[in-house]
Amino acid sequence: MNDPFDGFAPGKQPMLTIPAAFISELLPRIDDLAEMKVTLYFMWAIQQRDGRFRYLRRRDFLNDAAFMAGLAGLDFEPGATLDDALERACARGTLLCAEITLAGEVEQLYFINTELGRDALEQIKRGGWLPGFGDEPIEILPDRPNIYRLYEDNIGPLTPMIADTLKDAEREFPMTWIEEAIRIAVESNARSWRFIQAILDRWQKEGKKDAPTERPAEQDGRRYITGKYADFIEH
Repeated sequence: MNDPFDGFAPGKQPMLTIPAAFISELLPRIDDLAEMKVTLYFMWAIQQRDGRFRYLRRRDFLNDAAFMAGLAGLDFEPGATLDDALERACARGTLLCAEITLAGEVEQLYFINTELGRDALEQIKRGGWLPGFGDEPIEILPDRPNIYRLYEDNIGPLTPMIADTLKDAEREFPMTWIEEAIRIAVESNARSWRFIQAILDRWQKEGKKDAPTERPAEQDGRRYITGKYADFIEH
């Protein structure tokens, strides 16, 4: 038997949050001790991370000597036991695994199978990430709203005719142009597709090099109305 546990220290202890479904649905299904240890460790370690999309790498487990010592003496050497446990947890659906290539090396990122974890996996598949630094090798970008949601959130209700117009615009113009044109319309208090279309047509015709790239100062917020887009505002 290992050394006995001396009990928790007095005073308030940091708490670990575990979903109720872990006890009621997942726990009865886990039949491997190493998988159980890795799953519980993951739930603890991920709560020590910051950010919207949180993940662990294999090295995060390996760097915890006390945890890895707890895997010794099981079926394989600790590293192989860890790999087997991670594979089991992913196969069970507890964890999700995404592969990325950084500096020519393939690395696995592990997420808990929640809505955010699934969103992160989809973003990585779409290429929606940037290289990071330190303990966070990548930065996962938030999912960008589609053109229909952008219109409804900023301009007005979506009608079948507008939906067809937006679909045509999405084929004709880069999404970044559409997003910026909608922002200009909002800041110019000119919330109409006619105004947005005019901006896009002008950028396409004259080039976008002179298009604003920063949000205007509040006192200058209406300069687009009296500037080159004034002709397209409905009075």
